[in-house]
Amino acid sequence: MPSPPDRRAFLAGAALLTVLPLSAARATPDAMAAAIKEVVGEGTIREGKVKLDLPPLVENGNVVPLTVSVESPMTPADHVKAIHVFNEKNPQPHVFSARLGPRNGKAVIATRIKLADSQKIVAIAETSSGAFWSASADVIVTLAACIEDVT
Repeated sequence: MPSPPDRRAFLAGAALLTVLPLSAARATPDAMAAAIKEVVGEGTIREGKVKLDLPPLVENGNVVPLTVSVESPMTPADHVKAIHVFNEKNPQPHVFSARLGPRNGKAVIATRIKLADSQKIVAIAETSSGAFWSASADVIVTLAACIEDVT
């Protein structure tokens, strides 16, 4: 019967895991395009019907207000099924998907998101007819720098 690893071997292994540098996962424009392709498949994305409202310049990327609204009658025969939001520089390119139905009354989603850097945000609305509509916006994120006196 093999003996259990001793404490020193365990701690050495744990230290090795914490010392290894981890590269930060970051989305890229290509990763964003792949995430969009995963959602829409072979569907054609058209500009229009979607309004993406977020500030063009934000000081704090930790809390960025975002509202997506879509022109739709929201009837059982013609409604928005989902709103998908993507970005190109956060750790994950697919920010969120919100499922909707005709009982929502309006196709509007409002939330706050985190932005790691200045980047492009894309919102895509998926309709009950299988059409995809989009809007995009560029957001500049400024970083408040702390000046440290080193003299």
